[in-house]
Amino acid sequence: MEYTWYTIVEESEEMQQGDFIPKCPILVPPQSFEDEELNVEVQLIDSIIMSQSCDLSNQKIEIVLVCPVYSLKTFLDSLPQEQVSTIKAKRKIISDLKQGNLPSYHLMNKSEIHFDDYQVVDFKNVYGIHMDSLKGICKSLDKRIRLLPPYREHLSQAFARYFMRVGLPQDLVVEGY
Repeated sequence: MEYTWYTIVEESEEMQQGDFIPKCPILVPPQSFEDEELNVEVQLIDSIIMSQSCDLSNQKIEIVLVCPVYSLKTFLDSLPQEQVSTIKAKRKIISDLKQGNLPSYHLMNKSEIHFDDYQVVDFKNVYGIHMDSLKGICKSLDKRIRLLPPYREHLSQAFARYFMRVGLPQDLVVEGY
């Protein structure tokens, strides 16, 4: 049985986790809050909604979490050249993405209809956008792409794994085996 990764949502302000929001305006906070005048930068990013669908539909939150989304090519091009200098190195990174060995990123499938390349979600950079602003953006879009189950739940689980990591102060050393 084949499971479709994506569907199209047309002219709707209803939002779910896994909705792609192209050119989503996010605020980049200043490096310091000591200045009297704050210089806040607004960037437009291709993003995906990470907040839980139940919180969105029941309006239990004011700020919706979104993460940046890149094509796999853009992601690979952004890495230091020494990390991707050979085809073998690129294949290793892609394999690590597929297996979840790069917990700050999540790889999703391409689609002949929706995306011509695989998609990489960046969990290291999480942004918030007000629910009402995002509803307005969603309503203004003729069409947007939505990630479908079970891939949406897989994304959510990867996001949770990234945030629940615990760094230990000392590695465990097992001797005698």
